[in-house]
Amino acid sequence: MSTDYTDLQLDALRELANIGSGTAATALASMLGREVELAVPRALALPLADAVDAVGPADATVSSVVLPITGDIDALVLLLFPPADAATLCGLLGVEPGSEVGDSAIGEIGNILGTSYINALASMAGLALEPKPPHVVCDMLGAIVASLLTGTVGDTGVALVLDSELDVADAACSLSFLLLPTTGGVAELLGRLGVGNA
Repeated sequence: MSTDYTDLQLDALRELANIGSGTAATALASMLGREVELAVPRALALPLADAVDAVGPADATVSSVVLPITGDIDALVLLLFPPADAATLCGLLGVEPGSEVGDSAIGEIGNILGTSYINALASMAGLALEPKPPHVVCDMLGAIVASLLTGTVGDTGVALVLDSELDVADAACSLSFLLLPTTGGVAELLGRLGVGNA
């Protein structure tokens, strides 16, 4: 499967991410009771192995939220938070990072962000998509990808990487959002957006 996408196709994916991020910021602001700004400066479509490299070293410890998606495209949404940024978000909610309550809070934040992106994607692309309940995993990035994702998307899978900058009441956080469709999912998505390959 080709992972060479045109600027037009990547722009369409970036626009999708920006619309999703606006929805996500509004939902997250409501949860946190604080002003939230969310920007998506970078959108990439990469083979899975390259996508992992793009978001950080394989041995880096991260807090991740995994959100399975079913419907017209089966996929996984993976949100990755560096530990310090996960701790910042927990602090804003008044919960202990790394605790059961802290992990639950990160899961809910991931759920809000992931579902907002997916709903925007579904609306723009005319897709029927249904997020499943999220689960939180704290481990090394490489281990998370190996254990959770390779079996779903396969070694030739393509990941859409949307790096996001999250600003909550002047507390800056960063996260990476990966959409991992099953084989053919990216082509289906681009086709629905009107920028598929001729």
